[in-house]
Amino acid sequence: MAAPCYLGWDFSTQQLKVIAVDEQLAVIYEDSVLFGIDLPEFKTQGGVYIHSDRLTVTSPVLMWVKALDMILEKMKSSGFDFSQVRALSGAGQQHGSVYWKKGSIQNLKNASSKLFLHQALKDCFSISNSPIWMDSSTAIQCRALEEAVGGAQHLATVTGSRAYERFTGNQIAKIYSQNPEAYMQTERISLVSSFAASLFLGAYAPVDYSDGSGMNLLHIWDKVWSASCLDACAPGLEEKLGCPVPSHSVLGPISPYYSQRYGFSPDCKIVAFTGDNPASLAGMRLQEGDIAISLGTSDTLFLWIQEPTPALEGHILCNPVDSRMYMALLCFKNGSLMREKIRDDCASGSWDEFSKALSSTVAGNNGNLGFYFDVMEITPEAVGIHRFNRDNQKVSDFPKEVEIRALVEGQFMAKRIHAEKLG
Repeated sequence: MAAPCYLGWDFSTQQLKVIAVDEQLAVIYEDSVLFGIDLPEFKTQGGVYIHSDRLTVTSPVLMWVKALDMILEKMKSSGFDFSQVRALSGAGQQHGSVYWKKGSIQNLKNASSKLFLHQALKDCFSISNSPIWMDSSTAIQCRALEEAVGGAQHLATVTGSRAYERFTGNQIAKIYSQNPEAYMQTERISLVSSFAASLFLGAYAPVDYSDGSGMNLLHIWDKVWSASCLDACAPGLEEKLGCPVPSHSVLGPISPYYSQRYGFSPDCKIVAFTGDNPASLAGMRLQEGDIAISLGTSDTLFLWIQEPTPALEGHILCNPVDSRMYMALLCFKNGSLMREKIRDDCASGSWDEFSKALSSTVAGNNGNLGFYFDVMEITPEAVGIHRFNRDNQKVSDFPKEVEIRALVEGQFMAKRIHAEKLG
């Protein structure tokens, strides 16, 4: 008999990834589908549509379903033994939302294994293009939500964040105001994570606490939807969202569709999916007191936290590993692009030269300090390059090696200061 294994799925912005691990966590299979390249018929830019206003950003729901079909067929043709899979779970890009049309539960439950899933579900969505985390078109809805609940700080105290344009509650409010008919035709609203879990479950999967904390709708202390936030966004919303659950909940066995079409064991369990940031905290096995920093296009900092103090900057989410705990999350837009710019200006485009220059200067940079924001930063809201010498006087430039250390120390100092504010 084949050794047991477990599948992890990642429904991200640009691709769908799958990984299979054995009981020792050794990787035995991995594969991916790139939306922009492998699914050209959807005509996306790297998996997304950027609309003419440059603020609205969406992704076609059926592209995600078709990507799942593609990857399962690839696994099947490679001889992957689905019968050995004991359980599966995964992550989705945070804040994106999916709108199931009335009656879709029947299509989901009774999908014919003779059809691809994207064929079985093609008429199931009241909104065919899902708003995603890159969308920033809901400024009006954000202000209205904060006003309705007594201000930005009160909203942060209840939901873990002030109103953010990409957060799902504000996206739902926009859909309700601009397309009330489609909203009324919707029987269930999923996050990308709970939508992905629903595909495997053959039923509507609940939103988990951790990803649910990125909606401006969940009362993060009581782990229930906040009535005042729901009322401010759209009518009848609680029913459309279902009850949230702990992030490690076992939701049930896999849909018969997968047993019949691919040979999964009917006993294969579906564990709640969560957001990509909470999944990173769980996947890196962080514990209380640990801090992780992801240095990417934008930098993110996340930490396991017991007694959070929600602020106007940054986010507090429910902890995906321990429902009594929390995680703090900070996002900085000026990440690697800013480091690459200084590398190009001060180190001839070479990371080796950049590192040597950094090593040639002392920690603390002899009191020279810089803050570097090429584009408008999220935390804090600032733009431009600001340099200060040891006497705290503003200066126009630094020697190259001083510039490089000022950049690195300034970026990390900002992360520390804002993390301290969150507790």
